[in-house]
Formats: sequence, C-alpha cells, structure tokens
Amino acid sequence: MLIDFFRALREARIPVSIREFLTLLDALQRGVIAPSLDDFYYLARLTLVKDEAHFDKFDRVFGAWFRGIDAVFDAKAEIPLDWLIKRFERELTPEQKAQLEKFGYDKLQERLQELLKEQKERHAGGSKWIGTGGTSPFGHGGTNPEGIRIGGESRNRTAVKVWDQRTYRDYDGERELGTRNLKVALRRLRRFARQGAADELALDDTIRATASNAGWLDIRMRPERKNRIKVVMLFDVGGSMDDHIERTEELFSAASSEFKNMEFYYFHNCVYDYLWKNNARRHSERFATWDVLRKYPADTRVLFVGDATMSPYEVMAPGGSVEYNNDEAGAVWLARFMTAFPKCAWLNPEPEHLWQYRQSIALIRQVMSNRMFPITLEGLERAMRLLSK
Repeated sequence: MLIDFFRALREARIPVSIREFLTLLDALQRGVIAPSLDDFYYLARLTLVKDEAHFDKFDRVFGAWFRGIDAVFDAKAEIPLDWLIKRFERELTPEQKAQLEKFGYDKLQERLQELLKEQKERHAGGSKWIGTGGTSPFGHGGTNPEGIRIGGESRNRTAVKVWDQRTYRDYDGERELGTRNLKVALRRLRRFARQGAADELALDDTIRATASNAGWLDIRMRPERKNRIKVVMLFDVGGSMDDHIERTEELFSAASSEFKNMEFYYFHNCVYDYLWKNNARRHSERFATWDVLRKYPADTRVLFVGDATMSPYEVMAPGGSVEYNNDEAGAVWLARFMTAFPKCAWLNPEPEHLWQYRQSIALIRQVMSNRMFPITLEGLERAMRLLSK
C-alpha cells in the first residue's frame, strides 16, 4: 500500500527519493507515532517532502489516496461546536432573499457581542441567533446578504468578517503553461541594458576592430544584455480567488520566467498593514507593508493580481478586513502604493463583463485611477504598454 502511495507522489512530480521512503518505513517500524492517521500524515510529510512548495501537491495526493478523512474542526472557546454542526439548509426564493436586511458593519459587531453573552444553546434555521442554516447573519450554512461567518465553508461569499483559522496554499511557480500567450504578452515589459562583466563576444565590434587593424584579429567583449525592469507582484490568495487558481498559477509561472528581477508577496482581498510570502507561515512570518513600500525604488513596476471581489467595507472602512481589525482602510494602502510606485496596475482574473456587478471592483478601479486590466492576452498587452511608458 505504501509503495503505491510512494509511486503516486512521484507521479505528481514530487521529488521523493527511495532513501526518504525508507526513512518513513523505519520510523513506522520504530513506533515513532501513535496509530493515528493524522500523525501518519505529519510524519509522511516530514520525511518525504523537503520543500514547502510541494506541500499542496502532497496534500492532494494524500487526500486522494486516503479517502474519507475528515478535517479536525478547531472549535472556538466561546462558541460550542454543537452550535455550528450543519443539520439542514433552507432554500430561499429570490423574493425572500431581497427582503433580508443588512445590519451594517458596526451594528453586526455589536450584535455579535450581545449574542455571545445571551445565547445558551444551539440554534438552526432561524434569523437571530448564532447557528446554521436560516437567515441569521451569524454562523454558517445559511443565507444573508451581509454577515459574520463562524466556522463552516463559504457558500454565498457575502460575509464581511470570517471567524475561522483559514489556510491558503502558495501558487505553484513551476506550473507548465498550456500556451505561450501569457509569456508573449509579458515580454512587452522589457528594458534591456548591458551591465556587469564583459564576458560576451561583441561580434560586430570585433569585425570592425579586426578590419581597422589590417586583418589582425582584435577580439572585443561586452557585458551580457539583460532586462533591467524591476517587478513586484502582489497576489490575492484564498476565498473567491480559489476559482482562479489555475490562471493565476499560469501568470505566476510566466512572470517568474520572464522577469529575472521579480519579487512577490501575498495578501487576502485587499492590501493592509502586512504582507507575506509563505501561506503556511503567514501568521508568523509577515512583512510590514511600510517596509515593502520603502524597500524598492520608485521605478519598480508593481502588479496587483486579484479578483477585487469582497465586501466594500474591506476597501473603504478601518476594521473592514474579513480576518482582523485593520487600523486603516484598504483604499489608504492602495493609494500609498500608487504614490510610491507611479508604474502600478491591477490584473483581474474575473471576466471583464462581470466587473459592473461588483461594487468593490468599482471602488478599487477608482483608487487605482482605472488601471485595472483582465488577465487575457489583450488585457495583459494593454497593461504592459502602460507600465513600459
């Protein structure tokens, strides 16, 4: 069984060696872990995967191989797990959904604090208490135009706050592209210069120098011609961006190969006071956004990549982040990027004909001075022309 699992990892292009597989078998024989599937998962990942970039591939193979595994729910201390167990759903008509009231961000926060003090038992299918199903703005599995999701999975993507420890995965920078279109479009953003040691033969100069030297060979060398454009890419990850992982990975892979002077960071929904580079350690390894703004020169090209689909509060209101209470609104940070880096643009994987239905997209386009482009061949060409001026 484990041999077949080992082969499945190799087929998924995870560089697992025989030596690492034997280490796993030796650890099992020595009883390093208890007879638990969770413990085996961590032991297998520890011994077989040496690069965190392959964690997501490993998880997919492990999940497909050991089917039927339920994730462990990390219950919040203040809210009993039983309150959040999904037991039934209500299907509302469009007319019923239209009648649901939006509380507003501040009132939602106040009401949640009141319910945490008042509620003594679980509820399901209602419109008031923390629970599942129904139309309450608190809990999960129900329908509400604006609420706080507690546990569970996203269903309608209308939550203005998420009370859960969510994990995202890094984009795969080694993904092979199905086409070369993205690379061709990105090549428009180039500014070549010759810098460094003179280790390349300058053929034309050599011919001219030799001819001027009465035929005696006079070899001339020059530095290699390199693209000196500096690029910083900031990728939205998680939430609604899960629908665009494939296209975003293609863009990430193309950009990594085309721009040698490229840095990248992750954010969720909108940029706030910190960024990160590794989603598995995003709570422990953070980069202050102020440091990023000051680190790179003003001629750096900055590309935001995200669907810009979120609650309007996340763009315009302090504390509007879906995950924590940010001191300053996302629009403030976007404006700072626009000031620090005049060559700045937003690439959106969402189809352009849907932008008119997203209020948050309109807000970000306004802050970005309408520098938002779709991730299509034509859209990328327009973006690269703007940034290369």
